[in-house]
Amino acid sequence: MKELKEQLSGQGASLVGFADLGPAPEPLRRGFPRAVSFGLAIAPDVIRGITHGPTAEYRAVYDTYNARLTAMARETAVWLEGRGWRAEARPGTGDIDWKTVQAPFSHKMAATLAGLGWIGKCDLLVTPSFGSAVRFATVLTDAPLDCGTPITESRCGACKACADICPGHACLGGLWRQGMAREEFWDPKACMAGMKTINAKRGTDFQICGLCIAACPITQAYGAAPLHRGG
Repeated sequence: MKELKEQLSGQGASLVGFADLGPAPEPLRRGFPRAVSFGLAIAPDVIRGITHGPTAEYRAVYDTYNARLTAMARETAVWLEGRGWRAEARPGTGDIDWKTVQAPFSHKMAATLAGLGWIGKCDLLVTPSFGSAVRFATVLTDAPLDCGTPITESRCGACKACADICPGHACLGGLWRQGMAREEFWDPKACMAGMKTINAKRGTDFQICGLCIAACPITQAYGAAPLHRGG
């Protein structure tokens, strides 16, 4: 649906893809057969700033992008409904359940089904253009979308950049594949412990880290760009 892609790109979306939700579990599908997956790439200068840990600027961008993505998702759902299709906006992730370290909806899974990226060793989505420096939202729908080819397994290979930098040693060394439980390759509790450690060292109290994002070679290639991109 070219018009929809153009609309989202016009609002600043760095990536837009359409997903067939057939392989996804019902809790993710919520009764819908397809999804619109889109993301905003974080500016390179912000990414360069978190090389040694989270910053106030990154925290502000994290919150701002979540709100912006939520607004874009709602506008997209209204656009689809106005053309006679069912649609449900799934907002940008901002409400993590810290007991389970899980969000209510997996935008990462929707993005892999849309062919926009794969799950890295640190359980973040890795995209070919921006590495892990992208935040996502999703709109579920029954609109007749031209769906992308899903990415079903990791493309990280032998790279251990995110695993080596993780202060909590949360990466267990495995490679993601579709349908795999995250605990098979990543320890969420170790990630949270590492997050607390790095924030304590920096004298901050953010529930974010960012070291694995900045360490990814693909993110670094994007972050070397001199100008803001994607928002």
